[in-house]
Amino acid sequence: MTSLSYGLRLSFHWLTVVPVPAQRTDPEVRKWAIAVAPVVGLVLGALTAGLLFCLREIGLPSLIAGLLAVGALALMTRGMHLDGLADTADGLGCYGPPERALSVMKEGGVGAFAAVALVIVIGIQAAAFATLSASERLPAVVLALAVGRAAFSWCCRHGVPPARPDGFGALVAGTQPIAVPIVWTFVLCVAGVFVVPGNPLLGPAGVAVAAVVVVLLTRHLHRRLGGVTGDVFGANAEAATTAFLIVCTIA
Repeated sequence: MTSLSYGLRLSFHWLTVVPVPAQRTDPEVRKWAIAVAPVVGLVLGALTAGLLFCLREIGLPSLIAGLLAVGALALMTRGMHLDGLADTADGLGCYGPPERALSVMKEGGVGAFAAVALVIVIGIQAAAFATLSASERLPAVVLALAVGRAAFSWCCRHGVPPARPDGFGALVAGTQPIAVPIVWTFVLCVAGVFVVPGNPLLGPAGVAVAAVVVVLLTRHLHRRLGGVTGDVFGANAEAATTAFLIVCTIA
């Protein structure tokens, strides 16, 4: 097997509950695991879209279906990205030097900022899933999850260091040449042309907005924390997914 194959297996091992053993975890494989993460997103997106389709066909109200889809997605990913969003929100909401913010993030509790961030993001995603399902835009759900996982390559691009000497951030920070997120952004923009019937510009616009959100958020967190952590990756994944979904729900 090539490093790419091992990297894809490691990406599923890291990002889903699929019991795929991580046969290799050396630096080259970790680099590939981040580079191919959008493929994992496509699989998660297809499963989520399939669930929404089935719930719609049995006549379940769209908002309930959207909430169930968000819950199912959290189960499929062990809730890692939502946890990262919550920890990052609490870290940004505290006063003090980077060490203080990192300490708050590592504690893992759910403070006021975390609660607000979770309510807003889960609410938006559930409503967006409901809208996209009702308006026959389920391909946008598939692409949204790929866009969220493409955020990892922006967070791990060269020049962005880890905020801690240990943890997930230290394993993958700085492993991605800038060409990787740029190529993924281009590929996802092209795919976005086809996800909103009758409006080919919404998908690419959603990808572009999501990329801008991730770049700006990563830059701010780099300044605030001194680098990136695993929580930062999760926060960016949720931010990118949510931004893309918002754009694709425009009438």
